[in-house]
Amino acid sequence: MEIELGRGKRGRRAYTFDDVAIVPTRRTRNPADVSTSWTIDAFTFETPILGAPMDSVVSPETAIALGRMGVLGVLDLEGLWTRYEDPAPILAEIASLPAESATQRMQALYAEPIKPELITQRIAEIRDAGVVAAGALSPQRTAEHYETVVNAGVDLFVIRGTTVSAEHVSSDGESLNLKQFIYDLDVPVIVGG
Repeated sequence: MEIELGRGKRGRRAYTFDDVAIVPTRRTRNPADVSTSWTIDAFTFETPILGAPMDSVVSPETAIALGRMGVLGVLDLEGLWTRYEDPAPILAEIASLPAESATQRMQALYAEPIKPELITQRIAEIRDAGVVAAGALSPQRTAEHYETVVNAGVDLFVIRGTTVSAEHVSSDGESLNLKQFIYDLDVPVIVGG
């Protein structure tokens, strides 16, 4: 429903958590009788949270720590962890950049090619810790790197993007039919944004 904001300006009504209340029905549950765990394929997680595949959120260390807490940490396989042997100083540099120069510097840093050997190394670090190893690629990079990811022993493959459709088409290369790709892949896949 649109509302008038003034002088030819209109907007839609939005709600916050304060505007919505969850009202119990006549029957409630004891918290001890409720499970928040979730399962995908052979993997069960105690907490329904995915650590976002972003350099600023999940490192191999973070994925391991999350895994030990019953959460799935997903490593961005297109991020700094697969472009640089030691991205810690680069992440510190990014954190210290002034806003006016951050974008240009980050574009230069992310221009470094993804190194397949670092994909393999990062997935091995996570697997060797005894937790589920999950890595994410965008639909644009999936065809290019999925064999490296699968051969590295990833447990869960994440294809993520702002908008993900059943088929990724690009004039730069072969289209990716996600339905067929996932069907042919021998690893569980999570797709979404």
